[in-house]
Amino acid sequence: MAIDTEKNSYTVIFAAVMVVVVGAILAFLASGLRPNIEENKRFEKQQNILYAMGVHENGDDAGSVNFIPTDKVESEFTNYITEQLVIQDGKAKPDSEAFLIDMKKQLAAKKKGEPFKLPLFIGEKDSKKFYILPMYGKGLWDAIWGFVALNDKMIVQGVYFDHKGETPGLGANIKMRYFMDDFIGETILKGSQYAGVKVAKGNNDPLNKDKEDNEVDALAGATITGNGVSAMVKETLDLYKDYLETIRVK
Repeated sequence: MAIDTEKNSYTVIFAAVMVVVVGAILAFLASGLRPNIEENKRFEKQQNILYAMGVHENGDDAGSVNFIPTDKVESEFTNYITEQLVIQDGKAKPDSEAFLIDMKKQLAAKKKGEPFKLPLFIGEKDSKKFYILPMYGKGLWDAIWGFVALNDKMIVQGVYFDHKGETPGLGANIKMRYFMDDFIGETILKGSQYAGVKVAKGNNDPLNKDKEDNEVDALAGATITGNGVSAMVKETLDLYKDYLETIRVK
């Protein structure tokens, strides 16, 4: 008996079968690719941590951001990151997989009043020690995140920022090198207070020569994203300041 393809019921059944078949194929592919996806996420986080402490392949031009390649990043991470810590209940303990901790989940747990963990990374480069803190916050449209590297005088040695959905050419420029480089050399202290570094409009220091003002110049047309970066840095320091006080040179 011939199938009447003009019936609405045929269309509905055909669509339902296709949804099931395509869904099954996608589920199979996702399951098979999961190990590669997780590996790439690990490499990306290692690249970002190293970038914040100045381990990258940037050239002299101020426009490019060049990470350690994925085929080298794991060995370079081991070379430069000398210790990984997890801070919980005011105590810092070594943990070789601290970089796998999801800051979004930990901050959500903190907000609910549940136990939470804070990862921290200690690196060494050119006989200098770096303390790298992960950050997570909110931009204009969605999440922003990154890492800030400090020395024991609480001077920023480098940062890395990224975002999920900020406006191209505006807020998305938080991951541009010229913006991130402005943070290098800034103090996060104001007296003995952890003031952070504010992304400020009209700070009268467009060349960013004043490293004691706790400010960098804002991105044009990205006020809310800049405010999100400022808040993220300050909130991160508030989380980590008890530990930072134990290593700060006074």
